[in-house]
Amino acid sequence: MNNIEGIKVLIIDDEPNILQFLELGLRSEGFIVESSTDSISAIQLAERFNPHVIVLDIMMPGIDGFEVCRQLKEKKHEAAIIMLTAKDEVDDRVRGLTTGADDYMIKPFSFEELLARIQARLRNQFPYLFGEINIGPFQIDDRKKEISYLGQALTLSPTEYDLLKLLVTKHGTVLSKSKILNIVWDYDFGGEDNIVEVYIRSLREKLGDKEHVLIRTLRGAGYRVDLP
Repeated sequence: MNNIEGIKVLIIDDEPNILQFLELGLRSEGFIVESSTDSISAIQLAERFNPHVIVLDIMMPGIDGFEVCRQLKEKKHEAAIIMLTAKDEVDDRVRGLTTGADDYMIKPFSFEELLARIQARLRNQFPYLFGEINIGPFQIDDRKKEISYLGQALTLSPTEYDLLKLLVTKHGTVLSKSKILNIVWDYDFGGEDNIVEVYIRSLREKLGDKEHVLIRTLRGAGYRVDLP
């Protein structure tokens, strides 16, 4: 798969041999990889690391993979979750998928198959990572870090680019200030949340959105982009 620079994968498994195998393989393919053998630590790591894909073993000590998946989805993580298990029971697969998993693989598995599953989830959930996409009047080219509106390229700072891309790709969804801060500024940001208002104001000026029709403010809830 081309253009995987910056794509992050989190591996959660209590078997050191599997962790090492997957870490080496995925890093050699160009992914940024973090791993955890502990469920609680893994949930905290997912919030800091903000991965695109999570490879999650079901048979974890303490909190099992089903509960990890449930908590991650409850926290509104956008990552695609691929569950791994030694079990080949239909009930486990159904439970995993209904808990929020996006895919399911049974051990033992080939690295090539896992890689193909990761690529499929990325293309399905993060298409903008692989080039230019059109969303309503917007055109996003992640390779050039450029967004055009109504055919005109916008002059954006890196933070403005990340914020507008988030709003546009999640159009129709209300994004709270805290959610925006966590994704765009990451969890280490120590400033005031009114920085979001400053950047939203700047984006509205550049988009000519004086009436706040494109980027709407929902008082007490956050911001939402409405597209045709």
